[in-house]
Amino acid sequence: MDPAALKGSWAQVARHGDAVPGYFYAVLFTAHSDLRAMFPMSMAAQRDRLVSALGQIVSNVDQLDAVVPFVQGLGRDHRRFDVRAEHYPQVGEALLATLAHFLGEAWTPQLAEEWTAAYQLIAQVMVEAAEKAATSTPAYWTARVVHHERRGLDIAVLRLRPDLPYPYVAGQSCAVEIPDRPRLWRYYSPASAPRLDGLIELHIKAVPGGQVSTAIVHGLQPGDPVKLGAPVGQQLVLEPGASRDLLLLAGSTGLAPLKALVEQVAAEGGRRQVTLFFGARTEIDLYDLPALASMARDLPWLTVVPALSHDPWYAGERGAVGDVAMRLGRWDDRYVYVCGSAAMTTATRERLLAGGIPAEQIRCEDFSNEPYRPKAGGAVTDTVFRGRVVTEFEEVPTR
Repeated sequence: MDPAALKGSWAQVARHGDAVPGYFYAVLFTAHSDLRAMFPMSMAAQRDRLVSALGQIVSNVDQLDAVVPFVQGLGRDHRRFDVRAEHYPQVGEALLATLAHFLGEAWTPQLAEEWTAAYQLIAQVMVEAAEKAATSTPAYWTARVVHHERRGLDIAVLRLRPDLPYPYVAGQSCAVEIPDRPRLWRYYSPASAPRLDGLIELHIKAVPGGQVSTAIVHGLQPGDPVKLGAPVGQQLVLEPGASRDLLLLAGSTGLAPLKALVEQVAAEGGRRQVTLFFGARTEIDLYDLPALASMARDLPWLTVVPALSHDPWYAGERGAVGDVAMRLGRWDDRYVYVCGSAAMTTATRERLLAGGIPAEQIRCEDFSNEPYRPKAGGAVTDTVFRGRVVTEFEEVPTR
């Protein structure tokens, strides 16, 4: 294959912006009207990312060390959308037709062969990964809501009981689908490490305009069924065998995966010191503080420090959570985990770096929102949130 030709032709097509996905779906739905149900209008923004992701993945097919694990994960994950092997040629036909339309005379027989071969390789990897996964894991797990508690106006704490054991580790995330919002999967991090009773705790904040989060917070009830996608993400997972003390910095429901890390440390015997800063805007937003205070009383190695950024009369620590942490101690000997909104995560990481904490000791969510793209130096990255791929079917949650 000719990588330069693939990348150059895709760059030309991408300049046409929103017209590209518009044409792609017109071709796809005209030829295969049955696929409309897989791309409902409620997912318009997410589905448009499919075309950009496809183009960039295929045009980077020469970087196999990075591309193959990425597309294998997509192939396994897309099983929960009922994507089957016969769908890949249909999508490929629409992609090639779109390229031909926007490239015009530049779409030569040789370039068509290059794109066909590259796409077929990508599709083959995805199909084989999905078929292999089907022999060992379900496309999704079913669970029931056994507890739903509102905390303030826009946050709910849920406990779910999966029908089968759900194999995740603290710090990972799981895609969630609820009956009222079919095909709209959203990722949330369990606020609990794996437990003997199998229960999974989730902290959900209703995002303004968010179809799924609002329905979960305000509509979901005990007894309701939910679906869980396979656990994903390594960004916030504790390093196996590591024993260094921890600094955890949480903003709002970014607390969830960090609370799960505390449970994991406890399950491992509590052999490291953990300091958890829980940041929020106002006191009512410290929605899980009683539970954290109880944990701190029971676990002598755990220190919990709440901090408010928008309450000048608060008797405790005030300011952005990163500023408060750096004011109260030196943490350059600790691993640091940060979880919250995109703005909070970015600002906190910059504050930590400015305070002398080495970048390699800081773990946080990656909110990059451009599709799969090569970094400087030729390394390939993907659009990830909490270490997972953001596909065209999802929105990046706002904490």
